[in-house]
Amino acid sequence: MIGIAADDITGAGDIGIMYAKAGYAAHIYSFSYDTDVTGEETYPHLEDADIVILDTDSRFDTPETAYAKVFAATKRLRRQGCTQYFNKTCSVFRGNIGAEFDAMLDALDESFAVVVLGFPKNGRTTKSGIHYVHGKKLEESEFRHDPVHPMTRSDLSGILQRQTSRHVAELHQPVIDQGAEALRRAIAEMKTKCQYLILDVADQASLRTIAQAVHDERVICGSSALSEELAALRAETEPPLARPPELPPRSEAGIFIAAGSLMPQTAAQVADMKASGAHVTELDSMKLLNPAERAHLLASLKEEAANRIRSGETFVVHSSNEPGQVNETKEAGRQLGLTNTDVSRLVSGSLAELTAGVLAATGQRRAIVAGGDTSAAVCARLGVKGMRIVGEIEAGLPSCLTFGEEPILLVLKSGSFGKPDFFRKAIDHLRNL
Repeated sequence: MIGIAADDITGAGDIGIMYAKAGYAAHIYSFSYDTDVTGEETYPHLEDADIVILDTDSRFDTPETAYAKVFAATKRLRRQGCTQYFNKTCSVFRGNIGAEFDAMLDALDESFAVVVLGFPKNGRTTKSGIHYVHGKKLEESEFRHDPVHPMTRSDLSGILQRQTSRHVAELHQPVIDQGAEALRRAIAEMKTKCQYLILDVADQASLRTIAQAVHDERVICGSSALSEELAALRAETEPPLARPPELPPRSEAGIFIAAGSLMPQTAAQVADMKASGAHVTELDSMKLLNPAERAHLLASLKEEAANRIRSGETFVVHSSNEPGQVNETKEAGRQLGLTNTDVSRLVSGSLAELTAGVLAATGQRRAIVAGGDTSAAVCARLGVKGMRIVGEIEAGLPSCLTFGEEPILLVLKSGSFGKPDFFRKAIDHLRNL
């Protein structure tokens, strides 16, 4: 069994689909530090899982809290009998990467991990240790303006080294180009010189070579992309036996979409829906700062959305991604004593409340959510304790089926992933399942 700790819910789905599309049963569970460390937490259908992914929801935590969560999650995975471990992080190194990598190594009494961040199918490549997003250096990409984790440098070793006392080193593309055996020997040599080894990724072929070289490493860290090749290798020697899940009945109702990401990819997807004729509404974030105005706004949106969903229409509600509006809301929040993270969670929490209300009012059991923080808030609001990955819509973007008496099919999308027409693809995917 493979055990994975992921720092947010969309990342958990991102890596889970890499195994699910190879035929394995990949399950995601919301990790609760308070109950799991006491042994009180139980996970539904755990016995049916080939891949166990614990969502620690730790990207926005302090490093100390993130460390505690990942340490405890790894211990739980170890008790479950996992033999290989993966620390899934953001594909551009946002979050508490040093604390979380350290926690996994400490929990396993290990001293070394390979780190692979490249995800070529989603425009992430690493060349000579420098990370690129769609051909731009990370520091020159849209992630420079991330409201919580602005990425102002591109050297992955430098980013990671600032967050850990363990030594970080790199192996560059010429070594990888020599093939899996040469790479395996180089990694073995580097184990005497460092604790974290970051590998270049130029393309999918690089990932295939890396997978062949590291498939028996006990600990791997980074983005989900390498797992696609690891899963394919695993299937050659351990064929999957999982049976497909039972899906909820199809409905004539429309699809509700909640988009809480500020990334340009999500903005383009919202614009595409508007151009296609869907009903699109922008959430007035300023009104969320006033409790009375917030309650009235959400009630009004819930009623309108529910009516349209019942009539078979698609309804999209999105947070503002216009820089002026975003900055105005942040400033208003600061005057009320709120941090940028507080404001972000207020927005995601409001979208989650709206999503839950619309699904309850309409009986629809299919929905789409964009943005990691918003997806986490929606799952928490719906009381989701676990889910199984169902199918891939685009690279790293799956549908998931929640566990419970009334399962819900959810598409939980990373804000920075997906082509402009992704929402339309996701709607077709959900309607045809």
